[in-house]
Amino acid sequence: MSEAARRSGGGDPAWDAIVVGAGFAGLYAVHALRQKGFRCLGFEAAPDVGGVWYWNRYPGARCDVESMQYSYGFSEELQQEWRWSERFSPQREIHAYTRHVAERFDLRRHFRFGTAVTAAEFDEACALWTVRTDRGESETARFLIMASGSLSVARYPDIPGLDSYEGELFHIGQWPDRPVDFAGRRVGVVGTGSSGVQAIPVIAEQAEHLTVFQRTPNFVIPARNRKLDDATQAAWKSRYAEHRARAKQVGTFYEFSDRSAMSVTPEERQAEYDRRWAEGGVNFVHSFNDIYTNEASNRTAADYVRDRIRAIVRDPVTAERLCPKDHPLGAKRICVAGNYYETYNRPNVSLVDLRHEPIVGITPKGLRTARGEYPLDALAFATGYDALTGALTRIAIRGRGGHLLAEKWQEGPANYLGLMAVGFPNLFIVTGPGSPSVLVNMIVGIEQHVEWILRCMEDLARDGFTTIEPEPQAERDWVRHVNEAADRTLFVKANSWYLGANIPGKPRVFMPYVGGIGPYRRKCDEVAAAGYEGFLLGRAGASGKPASEALVAATALTP
Repeated sequence: MSEAARRSGGGDPAWDAIVVGAGFAGLYAVHALRQKGFRCLGFEAAPDVGGVWYWNRYPGARCDVESMQYSYGFSEELQQEWRWSERFSPQREIHAYTRHVAERFDLRRHFRFGTAVTAAEFDEACALWTVRTDRGESETARFLIMASGSLSVARYPDIPGLDSYEGELFHIGQWPDRPVDFAGRRVGVVGTGSSGVQAIPVIAEQAEHLTVFQRTPNFVIPARNRKLDDATQAAWKSRYAEHRARAKQVGTFYEFSDRSAMSVTPEERQAEYDRRWAEGGVNFVHSFNDIYTNEASNRTAADYVRDRIRAIVRDPVTAERLCPKDHPLGAKRICVAGNYYETYNRPNVSLVDLRHEPIVGITPKGLRTARGEYPLDALAFATGYDALTGALTRIAIRGRGGHLLAEKWQEGPANYLGLMAVGFPNLFIVTGPGSPSVLVNMIVGIEQHVEWILRCMEDLARDGFTTIEPEPQAERDWVRHVNEAADRTLFVKANSWYLGANIPGKPRVFMPYVGGIGPYRRKCDEVAAAGYEGFLLGRAGASGKPASEALVAATALTP
């Protein structure tokens, strides 16, 4: 046991902390734990580091956050030495970056790869977590840190006959680690979300014929990807400290407008949308400051994109089917891709509108809709993920009284600050529901969460506490705050994976926190500085007591 663990008292765990996942969150968590003197063990189901960037190897896969921002800020040497090749990094380069980080900071030896966590149980008597894996292993730790990812559980649709299909079957989120050649083949892609719109143009260039099966059209902004020259990178690197400080407040750097779309003339709106469209990327959504909150303003942006679709796609029927009309622009995650709409002008690409001809089933030779069968040699599902909660609820996580986290969250992922849940002491969640998570640069959110968790662990050890968990009222208040914040936006007007709408039976609750990373960070810091206000602190074998009673001003925790 480390010195920190010995100071904390209670049982004698094999580890101070167990970390689940070896993506960006897990790697940084293990690095930070080691730097603070905690003994830690990581588990990763994949054979390598990378998390979502290990699995998402599909054609055209790349990040929609610009490369110079999508990287760690904890090491000046790391950010100066790594060179990105493109404005939006492809998957292979991001995966190479995570491998570089793992090797540079000697992180691999702290992980057991090819090992999936299947269960975790909290022992109230000694205040320890016991973690079990699919290899029959069992390990104990004071703290359990779930760095299992927000988009890591691929969802296959429940379609009759799927097991009968004789062609090659793929899922975007579990693409094979080998070259896939679609030349001379009839290929079907089901789904037109963020991953689908990236894969479709690339597959179309290879396939003899590509059939896209679309249920809901999405707003797609051109990426305008390009090579990154040395001068651009040097300019960024010379100001990295300034950039990182700003990122802690805004998450991802966009050109945020201070004007309402309704406060300018139609000509000014057109000019601004033209400029942002030409620039490419998610920055388009920030053309005006009320696109996410004002339906009239949002409609002007949505109409602009729909007009662009009609101008690009030559067949008017196909163009109209590609125009989203049932949700505000940005209420579903905005998609960024290269030449997506142009792809439908290719003679070897056809679009099937599943709202007009729904899928009936999968046959041995293809896919059948209400209008007939489409023969396919290969079928790829771009049907998304059980987002934000799926990686947590699929593990049998049992807290006090043996209660399952999955059961606690049957009506929605109740938690405090997105970090912890009542009844599950010493269980930390990194960038899960109730935090800014997928609405900001994920790495910025990861670093904030990990640093807060490490501060908390150090503070508990210093003051002789062995457990921390939220007070029930604090949890209820936070859930209400998250919901109220979402209700003030247009996010709730779409059946998106933000609300779990893509998973049958999942409660319709808006899961990320829309209040922004800056205010969220300040709230978390204020809670810690106030002696972990809203949390119960306790010692092994004793019931927790409110932190406000347990800590006095003379021993107040360091802000």
